Amino acid sequence: MAALSEAPFFSSKPHSTNLPPTKFHTFPSKPISLTFRSTYTPCFANASPSLPQDPDPGTDSDPDPTRDRRRIVRVAWEKIVRWSRSWRSKANTDVLQRTNKVVVLGGGSFGTAMAAHVANRKAELEVIMLVRDPQVCLSINERHCNCKYFPDHRLPENVVATMDAKSALLGADYCLHAVPVQFSASFLESVAEYVDPGLPFISLSKGLELNTLRMMAQIIPHALRNPRQPFVALSGPSFALELMDKLPTAMVVASKDKKLANTVQQLLASSHLRISTSSDVTGVEIAGALKNVLAIAAGIVEGMNLGNNSMAALVSQGCSEIRWLATKMGAKPTTITGLSGTGDIMLTCFVNLSRNRTVGVRLGSGEKLENILSSMNQVAEGVSTAGAVIALAQKYNVKLPVLTAVARIIDNELTPKKAVFELMSLPQVILTLLRTILVLYRVYEFD
Repeated sequence: MAALSEAPFFSSKPHSTNLPPTKFHTFPSKPISLTFRSTYTPCFANASPSLPQDPDPGTDSDPDPTRDRRRIVRVAWEKIVRWSRSWRSKANTDVLQRTNKVVVLGGGSFGTAMAAHVANRKAELEVIMLVRDPQVCLSINERHCNCKYFPDHRLPENVVATMDAKSALLGADYCLHAVPVQFSASFLESVAEYVDPGLPFISLSKGLELNTLRMMAQIIPHALRNPRQPFVALSGPSFALELMDKLPTAMVVASKDKKLANTVQQLLASSHLRISTSSDVTGVEIAGALKNVLAIAAGIVEGMNLGNNSMAALVSQGCSEIRWLATKMGAKPTTITGLSGTGDIMLTCFVNLSRNRTVGVRLGSGEKLENILSSMNQVAEGVSTAGAVIALAQKYNVKLPVLTAVARIIDNELTPKKAVFELMSLPQVILTLLRTILVLYRVYEFD
């Protein structure tokens, strides 16, 4: 068999055979017409072009490559659709049916968008938003809108706001945590007595705690004084406004508990929100935190009008820096290049709806940071995260030129113009050298 597989199908050399030689007789007065069976026609036609063949009226002698390509694409798409329908038919809807109450901690834009999304999944579902602003609470309950963030979007009737933590958390099946990272610990400590030890927390917050360098996977259990509190991180490229408008969106839920991740996937997934699952909590959270700092850098490039070339160079370098640090912390490289990593980076760095990018644009235009922050009604997590990122990089001995420059600009110790000059003046070999060191470290680590 090996000899057959290695030999070419068609060969100019004569094939050896045990059959007796065939004798051909020539009749000059009558030309010979050799006709072969249709099943062998393509093979022999290519092998012996000198032999004439009778045209088969049922065969297309001039195939259309465009038609063949379209047929291949159509068949491939039909296979995908059949596979998708098969999985949907097996989808488990018990989670949504069993869920009676979901509490959302925080009345910001993303918390509001997720509250509306969950409420639309089931009309009988009780969705309680725990807010601290009396005006927001009143507008949600009386006018069914968040007057501060979405005054023109009507919320579902089953979304109710309250300022009473005890009543909000009582009997909840799931908790969506949408409080900014820097305020999460103190807030959770104040409501810990009302939290059931088995209540799953789905974190919507992205960032690092400034003084402790902790992510939400560490902050929530510690603040609630329950190391076994069920935890899921929700992340990915998603603007609250587009969620409210029910535009197609894809996100990732990450948990060390695979069953819990699948459960939250079934709770949140809908016709316009696609949810993937992951076990890489560290990768999903650190990518969500670092991309905010990179978005400020991208905004600075835009504000300084440095052009598309520099934007592409900066973001690609920033992606490498995020990957270096994340993998040192134990994250999977595939997570960083996936939806919650590169996907979120692309959205935050290139789209004007990004709060962190907006901060960067205004910094690059020459505005002072304090004036920028005082004029915003939303939190730009990248501002507070930048310093924590650099402390984390020092802890893991990773050099991050772009993210460090952002932290220096935010601390008012470096101007954007000077930062660009310093970054462009870095030794040409530094990036290659850093990558080599990282590869050698991995080889040594796993050797």
